[in-house]
Amino acid sequence: MQAESGDNRPILLVPYMWIGDFVRCHTVVRLLNQRFPRRPVDVLATAMVSPLADYMPGVRKAIIADLPRKRLALAGHRALAKRLKGEGYGDALVMPRTWKSALAPFLAGIERRTGFFGEARIGLLNDLRSGERALPRMIDRCVALAVPKGESPPADLPHPQLEVPAGEIASWLIRNDLADDHRPAVALAPGAVGPSKRWTTSGYAELARRLTADGVQVWILGGPGEQALAAEIAGPDPANARDMTGPDLRNAILALAAADVAVSNDSGLLHVAAAIGKPAIGIFGPTSPWHWAPLNPLAAVVEVENELSCRPCHKPTCRMGHHLCMRDIPADRVVALTLKALR
Repeated sequence: MQAESGDNRPILLVPYMWIGDFVRCHTVVRLLNQRFPRRPVDVLATAMVSPLADYMPGVRKAIIADLPRKRLALAGHRALAKRLKGEGYGDALVMPRTWKSALAPFLAGIERRTGFFGEARIGLLNDLRSGERALPRMIDRCVALAVPKGESPPADLPHPQLEVPAGEIASWLIRNDLADDHRPAVALAPGAVGPSKRWTTSGYAELARRLTADGVQVWILGGPGEQALAAEIAGPDPANARDMTGPDLRNAILALAAADVAVSNDSGLLHVAAAIGKPAIGIFGPTSPWHWAPLNPLAAVVEVENELSCRPCHKPTCRMGHHLCMRDIPADRVVALTLKALR
């Protein structure tokens, strides 16, 4: 994209729809805001991740569309294209490499549609970029689409930001009967996509037990499918280790904004906590922090101390069967780092 004089047309960003990747793409929003201060930036979002857009500075609005992943649903793409056409976008930046992700911007007739070659998308995209394989980090691939072709992105990328109003945090505390509990709070995010990226349940349970014994309240966050995991971590003391899992991502955002420290696996909620600016401790087992940790600084990164030849690994379950990359991370280390962050 070139900064044409007098072009005030909005820009559409089509990001990845996983929580962490959606947060990560706010760096692209900030770059676009810097380059085109007069052009609004909208983001395409699913209903699940759309609450994040409410807290992203520089995002005008989210265009919510829940299209199926495993079938074309052409009627849905046509309906979305009609909505996009009515917004008058001048540019669309398509981050995913899939054919379907570029279909609605094409059908909407958005003048410039930028993305990597991907799944034979010649025609659907008219500003095709190459060199994706030379960019090992996802964030580098995303920002490469936000600068003119052939131009290098800035060396110091702006960090993702989530700004949560103090009034919303105060209301959340009241709704959850926490306004009068002045103990420090630690939010735990023990879930992840696939069990291989999850630290042990016993490790989280020991962390919760040690923290509550030290006068710290513990909030366990995650999706509705992690309720059983939260119950196992909370153990016999649910009054101090509270299960706050559920389907509403906004609840987790507000909990992380209200907490003093967050402890999370390599998952979307780690990116949320870091973008809010909370001291966040990231536990990385099979995955590489250099590739996948938030751009925002973390309070600590926890990895197994012994070298393992099977790392890095991106399988949803441990292909070796031993899961040593997580099992060999002792609770004592995570407890000590959490207490240090609280202090």
